[in-house]
Amino acid sequence: MCRSALRPTPDLRSLVLAGASLFALAPLVPSAPAQAQEATAPRRGVGNPPAEASVQLETLTVEGRAGPASPVASGVGARAIESPTGPVDGYVATRSATATKTNTPLIETPQSISVVGREQIDAQKAQTLTQATQYVAGVYSGTFGADSRVDYFTIRGFVASDYGIYRDGLQLLNYGFGTFKAETFGLERIEILRGPAAVLFGAGSPGGIINQITKRPPLDPFGYVEVGGGSFDQKYAAFDVGGPADESGHWFYRLTGFGRSGGTQVDGAPEDRGYIAPAFTYKPDGATKLTVLTSYQYDNTAVTANFLPYSGTVRRNLSGLYIPRSLNLGDAGFNTFRRQQAFAGYEFEHAFDETWTIRQNLRYSFSESFQNSDIGQLGYSNAAETRLARYQFLTSSKIGLFQVDNQAEARFFDGIFKHDLLIGLDYKNFQLHDNQGTNFAAGYAVPDISIINPTYGPATGRPSPYLVNADSFTQLGLYFQDQIKLTDRLTLVLGGRQDFADNRVVDKLTAGAGSNGRSDSAFTYRTALIYNYDFGLAPYVSYSTSFQPLLGTDINNQAFKPETGDQIEGGVKFEPPGAGYFLTLAGFDIHRQNVQTPVPNTFFSSQIGQVRSTGFEAQFTATLAEGLNAVAAYTVYGLTTEKSADPTTLGKVPVNIPENFASLFLDYTIPAGEWRGFGFGGGVRYVGRSYADTANTLRVPEYVLFDAQVHYNWDRWRLAVNATNIADRRFVSSCQSSFSCFYGDARRVVASLAYKW
Repeated sequence: MCRSALRPTPDLRSLVLAGASLFALAPLVPSAPAQAQEATAPRRGVGNPPAEASVQLETLTVEGRAGPASPVASGVGARAIESPTGPVDGYVATRSATATKTNTPLIETPQSISVVGREQIDAQKAQTLTQATQYVAGVYSGTFGADSRVDYFTIRGFVASDYGIYRDGLQLLNYGFGTFKAETFGLERIEILRGPAAVLFGAGSPGGIINQITKRPPLDPFGYVEVGGGSFDQKYAAFDVGGPADESGHWFYRLTGFGRSGGTQVDGAPEDRGYIAPAFTYKPDGATKLTVLTSYQYDNTAVTANFLPYSGTVRRNLSGLYIPRSLNLGDAGFNTFRRQQAFAGYEFEHAFDETWTIRQNLRYSFSESFQNSDIGQLGYSNAAETRLARYQFLTSSKIGLFQVDNQAEARFFDGIFKHDLLIGLDYKNFQLHDNQGTNFAAGYAVPDISIINPTYGPATGRPSPYLVNADSFTQLGLYFQDQIKLTDRLTLVLGGRQDFADNRVVDKLTAGAGSNGRSDSAFTYRTALIYNYDFGLAPYVSYSTSFQPLLGTDINNQAFKPETGDQIEGGVKFEPPGAGYFLTLAGFDIHRQNVQTPVPNTFFSSQIGQVRSTGFEAQFTATLAEGLNAVAAYTVYGLTTEKSADPTTLGKVPVNIPENFASLFLDYTIPAGEWRGFGFGGGVRYVGRSYADTANTLRVPEYVLFDAQVHYNWDRWRLAVNATNIADRRFVSSCQSSFSCFYGDARRVVASLAYKW
């Protein structure tokens, strides 16, 4: 039985004392359901409807969650109410539905969370999820460097790019070489929830999750087009149009598209993409809404995260040379990665009355990918360290992922306390067909390659499979959460979840191997307190547990045990009414059990035992003055291997992961005068050292990167030039071992021209 299943549940008497009775339901002050205000506050700026298009105003009260306004904003008067899935007005978000699955103000959420809105994504010209999260506390983006295939990141020191990526509240599983990758132009906001989220989602690492919110149909018509290009001969075009589809005001639509072609910092490696996303909303009345979200995406790229040795990347090799960042270890003819993915689903909501609202979120996700490439990861083949050994790797994967999340929310007053009660039942079914092969299995060798004068030729042969698996994973979860207003200022959050998971792997390569797997169940829970002062200060404390069933088998063909974890977090949030900024400070202590780690020189992982992460984060987001926006973040933590089958790793820091990083980003647009509309800004990113081996004898040094941008807005036009790593610093983002180090992004310059109507 997993550790989290043995933890005591909250005392029933405390629930009774808190007034969690469903027998005396009395509706609170009328309030909008969590999704009822979709597209009500479009941001001002290029690419969205005009600010006056559909802003709804509501007088703020002191009723807390009884109304959509936060109690700390009492006395401010009237202002736009932000939808938790709609646009962020500027950089400073005020609401989110990720941490609680309800429409809750961030200042009332007892957990550390950051929101990156569309305006910030555009200002930074973030073209990947990795780039969009580089100024977020707790998140180290780009763990494996300039990888054009998949977004990699850690949160609070733990890998979260496998089980921790979500889209519209539903998980996107990235297992093995079966992956999904989102087009950021199709996103309205990106929400980073730090700490365990298993009580509501049933999955995710204890470090946290990233939830990507798709653009939805707006209430008012608008249009937007953009063209651009820049480094590595990249060119792109995008469009975004939407609005009412009928005169009765019941149907709304949105169509978003993006296309790109060009290269990467690796010679001969393309980065081409096509993306199209139709969506529509049907609102027959004020209490019911159905939104259908679909998309299709095609990627054509290559392996750009070359697996290179420590000698020659972190430091000079024996010949006094560095391996060029532009070196292609494969060949343009067969260093290939292609993927097509499609999403189709809906979000349904109906409010029966002022108390009860039901929702159903459903999606089917499909991904099919193919890779054929030469890989390093074997070190040098000569004593002078001028030639790299290689092997050929081929994989084809096909994913089908069905998910449905059913929710019932009740907002009521039991005579003593106010409640926002959420009850849910969710289900996921993940099917993966996984085929992996190498030249080793086929019995032939791949020629080595010179780092000084590389020569290329056709593929030596066709890899033979060493693994042909059919993976099946299902999970059913029943959860509840109650946000209880003990006073007008003090909120208690209680939540619990029971999960049932089944993981099966069918070996289709080995005759008579049959299937292997396991079934697991666990109870997880969360309890938290937050107190909201009138002047915007909100201290909070929380304790939560996590449960993550793991897919697949280890090198011994044994099914993985589920990961479990627990965290205690304490912090303070500060959002003074009308000040235009939001500050979050958080301290945490996380224990994660059954942690996976790669087995050197294989494609398999093992479970090493327990890792602890203890640290501190600070996140500051602000509109400091008219036209001036700022984002600052700082993170420091200590990672320690506390239990392991390998005694040499005890007390050591896991590889790949820096434990200290900080960032600052500023953007200013002149609001008046002759230079009105002209803007400029930039950012600085610091990343501390990490380790390249489990014994912590090989260090990957710290680095500092600088970004900059200039832009000009006039009428409906916007011209911008963005540059990241403007000094073109050569740096290693991390090393997985002494044979597997990864170069980070080279300088990237993008010029863009946009028009809106």
